[in-house]
Amino acid sequence: QVQLAESGGGLVQAGGSLRLSCAASGRTFDSYVMGWFRQGPGKERELVAAKNWNPITTNYGDSVRGRFTISWDNAKNTVYLQMTNLKPEDTGVYYCGAHTRWDDFWGQGTQVTVSS
Repeated sequence: QVQLAESGGGLVQAGGSLRLSCAASGRTFDSYVMGWFRQGPGKERELVAAKNWNPITTNYGDSVRGRFTISWDNAKNTVYLQMTNLKPEDTGVYYCGAHTRWDDFWGQGTQVTVSS
């Protein structure tokens, strides 16, 4: 299995940028579909971005497409979420996930707050 640890959240003004990191240990992340999800106040968890490896494909939520980018560093076994042009509605707890047909693994989340 895999253990996940998110970092990089914080407080930012609208229009700003943040980069979230998800460091994986236990297994390399290419064993899993990797994804970022978020949950805003009073909202259900939603997909932000996901990446598969063979073949390499990416998927983005409609509300973030064109603003967010998922990427990775094999040497560091780390997946990133680069967020630009942040909006107040992007506020929430962001979770890194590792997924197989059988199991889901989650980090503990990192808070992103975007002020007007």
